[in-house]
Amino acid sequence: MRKIIVFVIGLVVIGCKSKQVANQINQESEINQVLDNWHQAAAEANFNSYFNAMTDDAIYIGTDATENWSKPAFIQFAKPYFDKGKAWSFTKLERNIYFSSDRKMAWFDELLNTQMKICRGSGVLVLDEKGNWKIKQYVLSMTIPNDHTDEVMKIKSFIEDKEIEKLKNQTK
Repeated sequence: MRKIIVFVIGLVVIGCKSKQVANQINQESEINQVLDNWHQAAAEANFNSYFNAMTDDAIYIGTDATENWSKPAFIQFAKPYFDKGKAWSFTKLERNIYFSSDRKMAWFDELLNTQMKICRGSGVLVLDEKGNWKIKQYVLSMTIPNDHTDEVMKIKSFIEDKEIEKLKNQTK
């Protein structure tokens, strides 16, 4: 009898564990779908699909040091591109997804094929009240091969030295 009880408990534990693993795989798949659809919406200039994938308080941080936008500010910046029928086209090359312990928040990093060559995206998604994943923050950055950092620094210095001084003065 004791062996039967141990066997049944083992089956329950294995069943619960497989359900948990299946749920993790499903959530990861949902997040991949949200991000892939989001990038596709930009490529197709589908304004509503693109911005509906973001929370109302979302933040978008672009490649330029001045690009740190609230959702309304990002909409204002991006709308003319969407209105012309041509926004931007980012295709996932690689993506890693991580979850909070309660599985209501996820963060990710991705490498993207873009018109700027390889870029890195990273961000945070949260589950909304309806159980849908929404993008709360997205950060886009251009990658720089380490062997060419000095060349890039020369290009950036003229513009960014002014921005550094401006930001320093704002914090005083």
